[in-house]
Amino acid sequence: MKRGLLVVLSGPSGVGKGTIRDLFIRRPELNLTFSISMTTRTQRAGEVDGVDYYFVSRERFEEAISKDELLEYAEFVGNYYGTPIAEVERLRDLGKNVVLEIEVQGAIQIKEKCPDALTIFVVPPSMEELERRIRGRRSEPAEIIQQRLSKASREMELTGQYRYVVCNEDPQLAADIVSVIIKRHMEAISE
Repeated sequence: MKRGLLVVLSGPSGVGKGTIRDLFIRRPELNLTFSISMTTRTQRAGEVDGVDYYFVSRERFEEAISKDELLEYAEFVGNYYGTPIAEVERLRDLGKNVVLEIEVQGAIQIKEKCPDALTIFVVPPSMEELERRIRGRRSEPAEIIQQRLSKASREMELTGQYRYVVCNEDPQLAADIVSVIIKRHMEAISE
């Protein structure tokens, strides 16, 4: 059985990574599964533990770091986010193509550990549009929004670290482009 791809989808907060992912993840020809990240942040309304994230205590997360149980992790606005290694490896060994939706800092860590990872950075049509999207969530105070926008500006400078850059002006079109990229890489490893 052929080992699955590791697909890294990242970009600034509010760019629409989750929306794009939802539009391509269930396409049967891509044989994709989504890796669920672990976080110490508070669960938002409508989020489900074990579906959107594994919501854990800071102590449990730090234990995972010390035991080297994470493929990547980052801390942002006082919360940790990370990807448990065991589940990703199990899924790839089953031949599944695993999608990680992660922050830039985590993607760079993954590139070092998994040079074969397919890295895709999603950019907004403009910084003004990104700000409108983040503010439109109405889920965070102004101070956190400003931190997210400042971080997004720094992250946009790192697009050269990724194999592909996809603009999310139209989520369906962006999802179609990501699908083509994944399909081409699946074909390349089959040859």
